[in-house]
Amino acid sequence: MPIKNRLAELQPVVAGWRQALHRRPELMFDTHETASFVADRLREMGCDEVVTGVGRTGVVAVLRGRSTGSGRVVGLRADMDALPIEETTGLAYASEIPGRMHACGHDGHTAMLLGAVAYLCETRAFDGTVVAIFQPAEEGGGGAKVMIDDGLLTRFGVQEVYAMHNAPGLDAGRFAIRPGAFYACTDQFDIRILGRAGHAAQPHQAIDAAVIASHVVLALQTIRSRMTDPVEPLVVSVTSLRTDSTAHNVIAAEALLKGTVRCFDRDVRAKVAELLPRIAEGTADALGASAEVAYELGYPIMVNPEPETAFAAEVARGVGGGCDDAPQIMWGEDFAYLLQERPGAYIWLGNGDSAGLHNAAYDFNDEIIPFGASWFAEIAERRMPL
Repeated sequence: MPIKNRLAELQPVVAGWRQALHRRPELMFDTHETASFVADRLREMGCDEVVTGVGRTGVVAVLRGRSTGSGRVVGLRADMDALPIEETTGLAYASEIPGRMHACGHDGHTAMLLGAVAYLCETRAFDGTVVAIFQPAEEGGGGAKVMIDDGLLTRFGVQEVYAMHNAPGLDAGRFAIRPGAFYACTDQFDIRILGRAGHAAQPHQAIDAAVIASHVVLALQTIRSRMTDPVEPLVVSVTSLRTDSTAHNVIAAEALLKGTVRCFDRDVRAKVAELLPRIAEGTADALGASAEVAYELGYPIMVNPEPETAFAAEVARGVGGGCDDAPQIMWGEDFAYLLQERPGAYIWLGNGDSAGLHNAAYDFNDEIIPFGASWFAEIAERRMPL
């Protein structure tokens, strides 16, 4: 089952939609123009329902097949938001908004799902209901959870849900997927060290927050090297250290550390959340200071269930140039919230030899549109056969 001929024919139209979205990138939940564009296209296609404002700025389209006797409801999800990056591609359709760019390909994901819906509206060759989900705020805002909290799954009766992401470096049109833990959790922490300021020439009269913060940074690395199973993947990264002193001769009274924790195991995640504050507070106390720790649980570990992953891979092998085994990756993905609530799968689609994601030189490859749209459409038709 290769790419669908109709979707190959629609490629120029869908690419035009993608490029229009690329010109007007929007961030987080502020995707009003994008959502309006998506909703207008869905209404033109003749969807049975088009609902806006789900999860603030999410859009949901309902499409019923020639029969709905099976009672099955399959969700297909695309993300809509962009990133706060200044584009450097120089393309004719480059971002028109300074400091914003579709540097992760969400414009392409949205366009591919629109293309799939256009095809499914024409054919209706399935027994059940398709729910097309266009989600804001994947890039750090947890838009999937906000849509779930707004009744997405219960209101529209979604029983299972599927999504994809483009993958630079993977051959264009080729897929990759893995069962089990795929993307890591994205927890983060802030540590404030409270010491005592002083003259740099008299350090014995101060409690140096910068030195103590440095000890905390090193101590936190023992979580990975000495306190968790070495065969379990884990990252504890301190990504920022700043103090309240900007002078050469003033010892800082306060220091602020920021960082992230990434792992694939729930028990490891829980252990780090318990250990990190204890180590930071204990290290600071031992050196005469105090530490205030804020530890925030971010996106969950994204886990692909095996049966649905096998199905998604089978569809991918038919559509594209094959389906590889994807590696685990320490990135985060809020589709994890949807997979916590419903079975489904998340897959990669090769973007070819392009710049990497979150890169100012990145561009989505419009040639892969028929592959992604065909995969979305075939998921619906194969999961709910007439």
